[in-house]
Amino acid sequence: MPLPDRFLDELLARTDIVDLVSETVRLTKKGNSYWGCCPFHSEKTPSFHVVPDRQMYKCFGCGKGGGAINYVMELENLPFRDAVAVLAQRVGMQVPEFGGSSAGMRERRDKILEMNRQAARTFHRWLNGPEGSEGLDYLRRRGLSRATLTNFGLGFAPNRWDGLITELSAQGYDKRDLLDAGLAVSNKDGRIYDRFRNRVMFPIIDVRGNVIGFGGRVMDDATPKYLNSPDTLVYNKSRNVFALNRAKTSKAGRVILTEGYMDTIALHQAGFDSAVASLGTALTEEHGQLLARYFKEAVIAYDGDGAGVAAAQRAIPLLEKAGLKVKVLRMQGAKDPDEFIKAYGREAFARLLDQSENQVDYRLAQLRKKFDLNDDGQKVAFLQEAAQLISALHSAVEREIYGGHAAQAAGVTPEAMQLEVQRALNGRLRKAKKQQERRDLTPVSQLQPRARGLRYENIRSARAEEGLLRLLMLDPGLAGQMGGITGEEFSSPLLGRAFDCLRSRAGEGLSTQLAALAGVFTGEEMDHLAQVAAQPESVANSGRAIQDYISLIRGEKLLREGEEDSLLLAVQKKYQQKKAYMEETT
Repeated sequence: MPLPDRFLDELLARTDIVDLVSETVRLTKKGNSYWGCCPFHSEKTPSFHVVPDRQMYKCFGCGKGGGAINYVMELENLPFRDAVAVLAQRVGMQVPEFGGSSAGMRERRDKILEMNRQAARTFHRWLNGPEGSEGLDYLRRRGLSRATLTNFGLGFAPNRWDGLITELSAQGYDKRDLLDAGLAVSNKDGRIYDRFRNRVMFPIIDVRGNVIGFGGRVMDDATPKYLNSPDTLVYNKSRNVFALNRAKTSKAGRVILTEGYMDTIALHQAGFDSAVASLGTALTEEHGQLLARYFKEAVIAYDGDGAGVAAAQRAIPLLEKAGLKVKVLRMQGAKDPDEFIKAYGREAFARLLDQSENQVDYRLAQLRKKFDLNDDGQKVAFLQEAAQLISALHSAVEREIYGGHAAQAAGVTPEAMQLEVQRALNGRLRKAKKQQERRDLTPVSQLQPRARGLRYENIRSARAEEGLLRLLMLDPGLAGQMGGITGEEFSSPLLGRAFDCLRSRAGEGLSTQLAALAGVFTGEEMDHLAQVAAQPESVANSGRAIQDYISLIRGEKLLREGEEDSLLLAVQKKYQQKKAYMEETT
């Protein structure tokens, strides 16, 4: 059963999209609208547009768009009804009871989240009980205080095959529930047992405070050292970051990226409350985008070994692409932040943090290690690779400064290096110019929807159809001036469906803003309708505009029908000629 339209209208009326988006995106007001860096793709120049009058958003970079419900669906990867539930909770509304598969999915998510919360409580209780003595001793040896153990909800999984299964079964959860949550596993014989055994436990909490998964660490040299929850209905390791629920409120202004749970917790205990770690996987673009919602700068504090250096090299472009200013912390005398703080203290680490190396110098230093600069051939190769790296910098001042650093490292003049950087830059500019020229040669393609499945067959008619949609979105009272035209007369099936839907809503006194269509159209369709809604339109001369649009739509329809008739006649004539020829030759 669908949710009542009037409930959805009230929900959207109570939800201010600027306030909603501002929770995750830094917005700057320009005129009557707001701009910021898109939370759905990596960018440095803001192309994400929020229009409060229309209660909609549109990114002119990646194409995402819609209203408040679409925003929550896209941001948190939720189905429609779950996104509605999130918004309803936010504004203090009660979602009407409903059935169906989506309702079942929501109930399943809620059940897994509650089960995870109970599992975290159980692990924490075990840590502080007789069975957890070994785990508690290990964490204390690592220097963690009682307050830290409580603040992070650390726990212990005993060395039993069915400890958690027994505990949660007594609370009403069955084995299928535990499998779905990733708390239990089954072997090929169908036997089900606890996933986590004889490990200290780290609950993974999302930015909304939900326990979505766990990480477990052994207390000796056994392997695997860390065991993490699998991806589930509520947990995706590529879209979540450990301790971001705490780090997001930090006033530090910079996020500290570590390689693991223990480094992150040790930094928080020492007062560096913006530390986070990725979850058993290499840093991803999604991680970068997530961090960019809360921070402007990132300091990479990975281990100083070869694996740590390689991970830092991979992370730098991902973080920069997300719009973060990136620095790299290089430690000497310790392999990781936890060890460094224990050896040299908090103040020493704070100084090291403030002296973090600019990522360009860091990458140049790592690049230099690949070449023997006493060999002329390798020196040339180093400078050519360095020029490619430096030419990607946006600022001419940066290119000159870091070009000078590379020149000094190789023992050549800054002028020679500047010429090499300029040559690399010219190559980049030529490539970008060719790409732009190709786009400029096909201006009609700029008017087409991005999604191929939504492409217009008749651009002229579609532009007029878009105009009618915009007028309805701006003023539902204009529906009465649109005569008998229906979406069936439109050349674009999507625009026709949207027109019929908006006109029907206008007739029932419901909202005709874009946000109201979230439950009717797919995300891809909403992205394009947001593109339509974002184009300028005026209601000043709406009567004349409506007549012009309708006239054009119907005129193009007649032409299409005429072309179809002509084509049909041509096919029939060809068939008759072929039939006559066959009769003559037989």
